[in-house]
Amino acid sequence: MACWVTVEPDGSIHLPESLLQLYHLAPGTQCWVERRDSNLVLLPRLPDLQKVYVEPTTACNLRCRTCIRNVWQDPEAHMEMAVFEQLVEQLRDFPEIRRVIFSGLGEPMYHPHFVDMLRLVRTRGIAVTVGSNGVLMDRALARELVQLGVDRLVISLDGVRPETYVGVRGTTIASVLDNIRSLNEVKRELGSLTPALGIEFVALRSNVAELAELSSLASRLGAARVLVSNVLAYTEDTYQEILYGYGPRAGFATSGWPVKTDAWILWGTVDLPRMHWGAEQRCRFVHERATVIGWDGSVTPCYALSHTYSYLTIDGRRKRVTRYSMGNITQQTLVEIWTSADYARFRNEVRDFRFPSCPDCDLRDSCSLREQNQACWGWEPSCADCLWAQDIIRCP
Repeated sequence: MACWVTVEPDGSIHLPESLLQLYHLAPGTQCWVERRDSNLVLLPRLPDLQKVYVEPTTACNLRCRTCIRNVWQDPEAHMEMAVFEQLVEQLRDFPEIRRVIFSGLGEPMYHPHFVDMLRLVRTRGIAVTVGSNGVLMDRALARELVQLGVDRLVISLDGVRPETYVGVRGTTIASVLDNIRSLNEVKRELGSLTPALGIEFVALRSNVAELAELSSLASRLGAARVLVSNVLAYTEDTYQEILYGYGPRAGFATSGWPVKTDAWILWGTVDLPRMHWGAEQRCRFVHERATVIGWDGSVTPCYALSHTYSYLTIDGRRKRVTRYSMGNITQQTLVEIWTSADYARFRNEVRDFRFPSCPDCDLRDSCSLREQNQACWGWEPSCADCLWAQDIIRCP
């Protein structure tokens, strides 16, 4: 839509009513103005955050073979309750906030005040998702989840057969299944349909044959959804386990694994990931207006940039990622960080995906920029290799 925009003598810019209505902007909305390729780009300063991923802790009760802990050097620490209380208070500034997801790269239930955190969020009437390995969810904790109104619980099950599960997770699957059954019993006792159960499955060469069994198990457990993700290869060992690739790959439905995209289980669906690099590049964190709050109060735009670590790209190159913080809620409010010029511009760059496609470049085998999460053009850190944007790696 083309229209006139007037720059007033005081330097302010007034947008016509038709433009305000088209983009759902209220009169008086402030915008950052950026010059890009001789054009002016307006970046509205809107408190339109809808989802917050919270990392209560970087510690965990397990040591999984596929985990980032095999390559990172970040501290294992719990979020202080004072920091979490600040976060919940600051969420008042966001009228569209819909959900808090307790997840991250630690086990949320390992935090000593995990239930207190849930209770504080629920007193504000915000919906809650919990992602967990399920090992620590005893009957008492299950009852707390139901009574506090947690509406979604996603349990990681990276194998159905005991020997497969223990090979990935290093513990027995029986205790996790018992905990899920206890949760279902508590739900029946209290007459509750929530939390709805989801199961997350990280697909590997060594466990993918169990997907059909997982669908059957999920039905017996009353799961509403099975989310299948590929593995992010932090080590050479896990790189040998990947099922995806740069070139076209057969999907799950045509590879001898009897699971189809959006196949129905008893009460829900099986959601499958993309299996090869392609034209689609869409950041769910940006498009769903989400952010990540680390254990120390640091605000990062996504999981991929929430820690410092290294991993192997889709074509096997070692890449080092450095944590990219937009600010810290103990030093600025979350609304100040979310509406800052840097964060607004970052979201705009990612929404338009103004990054090169490094795996498609003729210089990909010799380019050193990729090794430090940089690129020859576009915003840095670069999202050029991001497997989340390709829907190859997925999150609840």
